[in-house]
Amino acid sequence: MLLLNEDQTRDALPFPDLIDALAEIFRTGCKMPTRHHHDMEIPGEPDATLLLMPAWLPGKYAGVKVATVVPGNSERSLPAVSAQYLLSDAGTGEMLALIDGGELTARRTAAASALAARYLARSDARHLLLLGTGRLVPNLIAAHMAIRSIEEVTIWGRSKAKASELATELQSTFPIRINAADSLTEALGQADIISAATLSSEPLIKGKALKPGAHVDLVGAFKPTMRESDDDLIKRAEIFVDTRDGCLTEGGDIVQPLKAGLISRDDIRADLYDLCRTDHPGRQSDDAITMFKSVGAALEDLAGAMLAYRNVEH
Repeated sequence: MLLLNEDQTRDALPFPDLIDALAEIFRTGCKMPTRHHHDMEIPGEPDATLLLMPAWLPGKYAGVKVATVVPGNSERSLPAVSAQYLLSDAGTGEMLALIDGGELTARRTAAASALAARYLARSDARHLLLLGTGRLVPNLIAAHMAIRSIEEVTIWGRSKAKASELATELQSTFPIRINAADSLTEALGQADIISAATLSSEPLIKGKALKPGAHVDLVGAFKPTMRESDDDLIKRAEIFVDTRDGCLTEGGDIVQPLKAGLISRDDIRADLYDLCRTDHPGRQSDDAITMFKSVGAALEDLAGAMLAYRNVEH
């Protein structure tokens, strides 16, 4: 059985190829049961979450990811997400690969955001704003650079010192300007693409602060109790999601406005299935504000695992 550690998984999943692999599996589909989602108590800190995510292509590949999300790990300087992915032959049941699930999750999550931005961000988008200072930030930068000519990145974090430190670190990695935001409101008004990857339970992105034509990518807030966008953004934006089933039940940025009656299910313009199958054209106006909410889906992990396996084996 093939064993891929974090570095090997990263090398096996270049973003241009991974974005295309996600587009293909959203276009063709696969078998994807509802994920298992369990809260796990950790005394003295926020609950952890255990996720079990199976998916398969009949007769070809099958896989399952076992992941834990531990918000308290930020205080321990550990990644919030820990995971492993087991890929098998769906025809014989033979175990093919054990893949680092944390790296797979980070890269496929960023790739899904870039895939959505391929349809939803303006073609001339150059300035990317990141909310958060965790593992996803460099992945989101690299993924968006794979689909748009990004020239400047601004990073905002609750800790200005941590955001500045990360910006300095990443400046040596990417051939573009990277800086830390002094003011979130000011940064929101300047950015072409805003990508939020936080575990916030209170809205951070104010809809009134955004300039016309901005694209908002909501990656964090994966529970109904979490939220990264405010009501003004929900009312102002054209809303897109990765999967309707996931976002209608899990993501607070969609669940809370639905419960409050601010939006209805019909206000969701399309999901990634619709976009990748050209059932919806995506952005239709340079001035529109588009919003993409993702909570992740098992088919994304399967697509990434199949790509990594093929790249290493062949």
